[in-house]
Amino acid sequence: MGISKEILPNMGNNVPPHAPLFHTKRAVTLLGGGAVARADLDLALAFAPDLVAADGGAGHAVAAGHLPLAVYGDMDSLSAEMRAAIPPERIHVLAEQDSTDFDKALRHIQAPIVIALGFSGDRVDHELAVYHGLAMRADVRCIVLGAHDLVVHAPPRLVLDLPAQTRLSLFPLGDVTGQSAGLVWPIDGLAFHPARKIGTSNMTRGGVVDLRFDAPGMLVILPRDHLAAVAQAMREASVWSRATGAAWV
Repeated sequence: MGISKEILPNMGNNVPPHAPLFHTKRAVTLLGGGAVARADLDLALAFAPDLVAADGGAGHAVAAGHLPLAVYGDMDSLSAEMRAAIPPERIHVLAEQDSTDFDKALRHIQAPIVIALGFSGDRVDHELAVYHGLAMRADVRCIVLGAHDLVVHAPPRLVLDLPAQTRLSLFPLGDVTGQSAGLVWPIDGLAFHPARKIGTSNMTRGGVVDLRFDAPGMLVILPRDHLAAVAQAMREASVWSRATGAAWV
């Protein structure tokens, strides 16, 4: 693991090719600047031991006794005291203001899966921007972990083993259709769209839940108690190709 001299290719808008890529074969905890309980950080690190921070999240890491392996962002939220505690070669300043610190960090991580915390439950506009970032980086396996729920951008197919009566919500960020097995209210034939049709507060029947989608843009929301099942399922899932929007292993 470590910082590579490889530079990210231009994968669309707002991707300045001037910061090194953090690459690892292990799962990554991405720590943001929002409020984070110490127990939540410990939980995330148990699943994803390589710690990367987005801007002010580096201060949370240092305060909790951890040195992030890399820090990405414009650094407007990282105090001079906390910055001085981090080796300077681990800090990567991305000064452009056309993207969020979440996006700045996520697009520079190459890992099997990312668990992001410190990005939800504070400002609504910031949290919405995070979900926009998930959709923009549909080729990245990422779980946003909050105080009560977790959110993922749905891959082409997501297969979960969940207890009966587990709340499972679907929120589209664009035109998406799909198929399901294992839900109390199947989604087959539904044309999802954020202004017309959403799928909040569905429930599982118990056992295997099989979700398939025809395009990127669907958020899946579950209680955070199911982090282990979701992390396993996301690691095994294909992702979307940013170039074509098609399924890509």
